[in-house]
Amino acid sequence: MPTLARSPFPLAIISDFGYRDHYAGAMKGVIASIAPGAAVIDITHGIPAQSVVAGAIALRETWRYFPARTVFLAVVDPGVGTARAPIAIETRAGARFVGPDNGLLWLAANQAGIKRIVKLTSPRHRLTNVSATFHGRDIFAPAAAYLWRGAPISALGPALRSISIVQLDLPRPVDSARQLRGEVIYVDGFGNLVSNIDRQTAEQFGSRFRHKSLSVRIKRGAAMRVLDAYGDAPKGAPLAIFGSFGLLEVAIRDGNAAAHFAAGPGSSVSLAAAAGRI
Repeated sequence: MPTLARSPFPLAIISDFGYRDHYAGAMKGVIASIAPGAAVIDITHGIPAQSVVAGAIALRETWRYFPARTVFLAVVDPGVGTARAPIAIETRAGARFVGPDNGLLWLAANQAGIKRIVKLTSPRHRLTNVSATFHGRDIFAPAAAYLWRGAPISALGPALRSISIVQLDLPRPVDSARQLRGEVIYVDGFGNLVSNIDRQTAEQFGSRFRHKSLSVRIKRGAAMRVLDAYGDAPKGAPLAIFGSFGLLEVAIRDGNAAAHFAAGPGSSVSLAAAAGRI
């Protein structure tokens, strides 16, 4: 087994376990026992409970900012204990992902370029007693720790074909003659409503209306302008902005858009040419 000396890449964790209970700590205890030299980074444990989509988006928006060969341990697993497979993915970009085969890993791994996938079946690379309700501790954390130590991914179990794993497809915006209609796919901790409309798609739509500005509506609410920064709007005012995701989002200056609009994942967001002053 390779040396346990500190490596230039960390082991990063994302989950929906929250911070009240011991679950995240138990996983990190397993990692510390197997790979005591690993630098463990908590991306977040605040993913909304059982929200595989939110976890997948957060992982997609995170992985590229870590050193190559980082091991990502992701656990949002409403199907724990069922027939869903535990898997590990090696990518062409170097990042490794460990977690349940429920779509959670797909967006990030596909973006990084899937090279190899295995099903985590090796008894040597999991805890002796595997709970039916805590695979994060008993299967995923050990596998991630052994990967960090240098175990080849092939040692963790048999290979799977990429077409055999669950692929998570986010909804695409719908383009019509006068409107680009999308929907909220993620709500961050500030209550900002992140849509599935990316900047390039919005610019292509806006190119049809060269002499008009674009306006945004959330559900059937009033039209709002697309601004460059949250601070460009008066306090308490709604605004639209392309945030750090590169996606169109609806926010409230110094407020919570999700609460203000009673909106969340699936709520409609539309982009259209402004009829007049906004």
